[in-house]
Amino acid sequence: MPMNAPYSCFRTPLPIEIDGHLDKPVWQRAPRSPRFVDIISGVPALYDTRTAVLWDSENLYIGFWVEEPYVRADLTERDSIIFAENDVEVFVDGIDAYYELELNARNTVYEVFFIWKDAYRAGGVFDTPEFDLRTRDAHSFGGNDYLTTPYFWRGSHPRGLRWAFVDWDLPGLRTAVAIDGRLNDPTMVDRGWTVEIALPWAGMRPLAHGRPLPPVAGDEWRFQFARYEKLLSTDQHIGWAWDPAGSHDNHRPETFTRIRFEDRDVEALEAP
Repeated sequence: MPMNAPYSCFRTPLPIEIDGHLDKPVWQRAPRSPRFVDIISGVPALYDTRTAVLWDSENLYIGFWVEEPYVRADLTERDSIIFAENDVEVFVDGIDAYYELELNARNTVYEVFFIWKDAYRAGGVFDTPEFDLRTRDAHSFGGNDYLTTPYFWRGSHPRGLRWAFVDWDLPGLRTAVAIDGRLNDPTMVDRGWTVEIALPWAGMRPLAHGRPLPPVAGDEWRFQFARYEKLLSTDQHIGWAWDPAGSHDNHRPETFTRIRFEDRDVEALEAP
């Protein structure tokens, strides 16, 4: 699949059991992404990572295949700073807002809902108790390059700042992890881990921006699928993604992968 070409997301005829195991026939038929690349340079990643996406009328389903020779994860408290460890990440672009989900190999979840400040206005769609700045745990956020002096206050994105609601949870979210190896055991070499996610369409209404939920055939949404890895015996924390962002700031929805929803059954495809 060429870089930045839309990915065809096929339907699943039956709901998928979310248990972290991707050996189900439906996942074996689903087209997988190319090998992830460095999120800045686009160079192929050291360890293989791939993603597949499916959908039905109730959920969007995401699978990750994560090669990792020493599977590590310590954080267990929900909304811990998961990106400080090895993780997988999903961003969903909602045009005037976007959602971030992170998971480590212990299936610990971190979620944030971001609203661009230029879209947050009195009487607007986000002027609701769900996104009340006076009562919710919201922070001003400028992107991941804020430590670079010119971008300290507002970041480098043309839209500027956004509100980050760190206490927001996507209703009905389900996630699971399966480890092919032994967690936090440096005496053996692991094959890696797999991740399975179900995002209910009903829970993504704040991201719809007038689009139908569930989508209709031909609709396109943008998602970022990424992974961050602390390389052993180094201080390097490297980001790999389906499509590169081109900078350290991965909060750039215009660089996210385009997903096109197809009204075709994945079981009609030949298994690879």
